[in-house]
Amino acid sequence: MWNVVLPILLLIGSNVFMTFAWYGHLKFTDRPLWIVIIASWGIAFFEYCLQVPANRYGYGTFNAAQLKGIQEIITLSVFAVFSITYLGASLKWNHAVGFALMVAAAFFLFKE
Repeated sequence: MWNVVLPILLLIGSNVFMTFAWYGHLKFTDRPLWIVIIASWGIAFFEYCLQVPANRYGYGTFNAAQLKGIQEIITLSVFAVFSITYLGASLKWNHAVGFALMVAAAFFLFKE
């Protein structure tokens, strides 16, 4: 069971870092772009420190397409929470439909 849970936990952690690296600076638009880029690279380093082991440990239990599908579902989930809590955005019906389609895609990735 740990070979299933560990990659998923690592992917969740990596996506939290990735989301902050890519979108966290949107609350600081007064900062120079070069500072934002350097800060984002620094945050992304920690994302890679979790993402690479997640794929290494997960490969074999999951195939590459399944790992990517898991990662995309986690990315959307983390981003949805981030958008609402950090950026103050609201999610609408079309976002829910898009998310449901991603879940359907994951279903077919795991179908034998």
